[in-house]
Amino acid sequence: MVCAVVDACREAGCARIIIVVGYRQEKVRAALRSFEEVEFAVQEEQLGTGHAVGSARHLLTRESGDAFVLCGDGPLIRSQTLRRMLERHRGTGASATLATSVIENPAGYGRIVRDADGRFERIVEERDASEAERAIREVNPSYYCFRVPALLGALARVRRNERNGEYYITDVPSVLLSDGRTVEVIDAVPAEDVLSINTPEDLALVDRIFRSRKGEAA
Repeated sequence: MVCAVVDACREAGCARIIIVVGYRQEKVRAALRSFEEVEFAVQEEQLGTGHAVGSARHLLTRESGDAFVLCGDGPLIRSQTLRRMLERHRGTGASATLATSVIENPAGYGRIVRDADGRFERIVEERDASEAERAIREVNPSYYCFRVPALLGALARVRRNERNGEYYITDVPSVLLSDGRTVEVIDAVPAEDVLSINTPEDLALVDRIFRSRKGEAA
């Protein structure tokens, strides 16, 4: 799975690729040993997605440009989606750009909350969502693009979630908005690409789609 994500990043033109590892990291390192441009950051404790990104802070402090933040378990990611995100991100001068998807069954995903004028307001995780928010079908498949200095500054201000003690990367866009910075949202992720893998049946379906795409590209 993670190799497919790395391939998409390479195809999109990423010059550096940082993989955050933790539990059973030797498996991930072994899977990526053929990728020369890959660097690793270690998340010693499992304290959420924001904490995971923060674990790579020491590798990013000298970066002044843009960075994608992605999940390593989404093999259906497409390089063209990343390129569309980056184009919108740079074209608008945004501090953060999110690519979202509208799906029939949003269960399990964070929801995109917009204001009365349709502007992005925040991401709410399902466990923290109200009944009305859970009915939202526009979801967060965890495709982000950030200006690195803005990302690191906002991460330092993300508060620990009271329910589970975790730090969410999903809180970063709201922090940036509160600072008056621009946060862009683009509905760019095909519904098929956000399929999650929670069961052997899910794995078989994603594998079938992935192999079909590889066959079409051959």
